[in-house]
Amino acid sequence: MYFTQPLHRNLQRAPTRLMTICGDRRRTLQQFVERVARLAGALRELGVKRDDCVAMLGLNSDRYLEYCFAVPWADAVLNLCNTRWSAEENAYALNDSKTSILLVDETFKDVALGMCEQVASLRHVIYVGEGATPDGMYGYEALLAQASPVEDARRGGDSLLGVFYTGGTTGFPKGVMISHGAFWSSQIALDAEGLVPPEATMLRAAPMFHLADMSTGYVGVLEGATHVVLPAFLPDKAMLAIQRHGVQVAMLVPTMIQLLVNHPEVASYDLSSLQHLVYGASPIQEQTLWELQSLLPQLQLFQAYGQTEMAPIVSVLGPAQHTAAAAAAGMLRSCGRATRAVEVRIVDGDGCEVPRGSVGEVVVRGPNMMSGYLNNPGQTQAALPGDGWLRTGDGARMDEEGYIFIVDRLKDMIVTGGENVFSAEVENALSSHADVAMCAVVGIPSTQWGESVHAVVVVKPGSTPTAEALIAHCKQRIAGYKAPKSVEFRTALPLSGAGKVLKNELREPFWRDSSRHVG
Repeated sequence: MYFTQPLHRNLQRAPTRLMTICGDRRRTLQQFVERVARLAGALRELGVKRDDCVAMLGLNSDRYLEYCFAVPWADAVLNLCNTRWSAEENAYALNDSKTSILLVDETFKDVALGMCEQVASLRHVIYVGEGATPDGMYGYEALLAQASPVEDARRGGDSLLGVFYTGGTTGFPKGVMISHGAFWSSQIALDAEGLVPPEATMLRAAPMFHLADMSTGYVGVLEGATHVVLPAFLPDKAMLAIQRHGVQVAMLVPTMIQLLVNHPEVASYDLSSLQHLVYGASPIQEQTLWELQSLLPQLQLFQAYGQTEMAPIVSVLGPAQHTAAAAAAGMLRSCGRATRAVEVRIVDGDGCEVPRGSVGEVVVRGPNMMSGYLNNPGQTQAALPGDGWLRTGDGARMDEEGYIFIVDRLKDMIVTGGENVFSAEVENALSSHADVAMCAVVGIPSTQWGESVHAVVVVKPGSTPTAEALIAHCKQRIAGYKAPKSVEFRTALPLSGAGKVLKNELREPFWRDSSRHVG
């Protein structure tokens, strides 16, 4: 079980099949594998050793895919940087993982130069953009041209595939350690759900740093797919790519689906080739699904539920549960049933399974569980207390047929536009403002983002900050998408007898009429 295995299998079967389409560049599988071997050789020549972390900060590209395979080929460890994080957040992740080499594109080259001064372990920066190579960086194509290809290390099993950083409840990102065996197990189980037909053409428009896209994309590699890569999702660009290349499979987050179905010119594009669409990463409005199915009646829909700690898949809701009859039975509110090799239980506070239909915490186990959080034994112990089950922090119920229905989040995480935001991170930023006495942050319904970040603030006596000023203050300290979209001022926050803010009372008015209570 090793990440690069399907490259070798596919090379035997169809070496001349198109592997990637990225702008004007088209590369066969044989060309792709040769470039991966050369990049791995270049990394070795730059001093990368076994278990070293190699990071990438950039938009989607065919070179991003080459990086993802070349790093394990060189016996090293992936670190996919979040393009929506601030420089300080990504610098923290690079320092925490002791990353030695960073690949960066045109969009983030200036950010990378700034991070070089903050990351002691960083030795080299490789520029993967199309422009002139900045001073102090190596040019990607020049490196590949000069490098000698190396043999695949066939790094696998319990060896670390990557450190995948998520938001942290303490205000710092957590590095989720995923082994090759864990990732492989997750994607083999996902492949068995039939998301990607053999040798399909698939769209890669969701962020490649996100494990949701990496997971679905890897299933495409397992099935010998051709990958049509867009730098980022723009509805007109995505629809044009589907039309031009006959795309059959796509993975989109609900925000992207909303932008697509609401596009004023959607009817002018031929999207009839699209057969399978995978969605997930945040809640989706049922109305959006109806509009999508009305627009593309041929479409088979799959919802995937999971989290980074499970590499990432826990359950799938398939096409049979997206019919009108299933919707009438409330199945669109489910996130499906456990995938193969994964066990799911709903438990009470003592870890005992609750009766079907009762609400409790989702706990999961399987070969795809994380190895732990890097350099964070305390939070590792909280998530993996030693009984073999991972605590997800999600509240849910399960019906008699094993379908899971998420009803709330037990930990204070907000999923906005497919990205995780922990309220503690936002509260830390807010509370650093001189005029803020107390604050609490919750997720509230958003037709555009699934959830949006809402702040409830108590100001210090005599202070009169504006909502705009507090939002701007947060954006100077954390990523823009984490900053509050709205601010509500109160004279006091609801508190429990122990002095804990009762966030359920803050959320309740917003979610009262929602069919799906998250936040």
